[in-house]
Amino acid sequence: MKLSIVIPVLDEEDGIADALAALAPLRTRGVEIVVSDGASCDATVALARPLADMVIAAPRGRGSQMNAGAVASRGDVLVFLHADTRLPYNADALICDGLARTGHTWGRFDVRIAGAHWLFPVIAAAMNLRSRVTGIATGDQAIFATRSAFGQGFPDLPLMEDIAFTKRLKRIGPPLCIALPVVTSGRRWEKHGVMRTILLMWGLRFAHFLGVNPAWLARSYVQRQS
Repeated sequence: MKLSIVIPVLDEEDGIADALAALAPLRTRGVEIVVSDGASCDATVALARPLADMVIAAPRGRGSQMNAGAVASRGDVLVFLHADTRLPYNADALICDGLARTGHTWGRFDVRIAGAHWLFPVIAAAMNLRSRVTGIATGDQAIFATRSAFGQGFPDLPLMEDIAFTKRLKRIGPPLCIALPVVTSGRRWEKHGVMRTILLMWGLRFAHFLGVNPAWLARSYVQRQS
């Protein structure tokens, strides 16, 4: 079972080298690394090329970029990883062995948020609990799926594409929940204010649940994060 990790990027020159260096042990063990760039204006692509198996250009938008990376990749199992998230050292074995043992066709990791803020463990625990109860995952949790389960991939949405994607996967079957966490950066939370970010994301998810237009949600997210 071959694994492909797809990383959507946009202007990630400050962190892409570290992100890919962290994946070097997995790459040595045969995991394919695909970077899907959405027309970065900085040195992201140049920095990524020596450290990835493939760097492709894709239409801007996280869902579009992940879909393009999946099409270009050669793996039997696809892992969608944010550039600021780090996988466990044995993520390849956890995914492949877990899928083979349980018969699941998709899954996600628990998450831990890196940073000193006292609320980060609480936020991560709430995210993990919510995901286990609902069967829905977010991009921070390194969603993975077999190629057959991936199907047509992520919907063309400017926001909440991960939630819509895992809602579809949930109809196929429940997720494999891997307790050993991925570690995602808390810088976005710290930059914009932890409580402010929590309230913003809760509000956006509730609006999405009510059927508010994703384009409006995306504009609202950008405005409030600026």
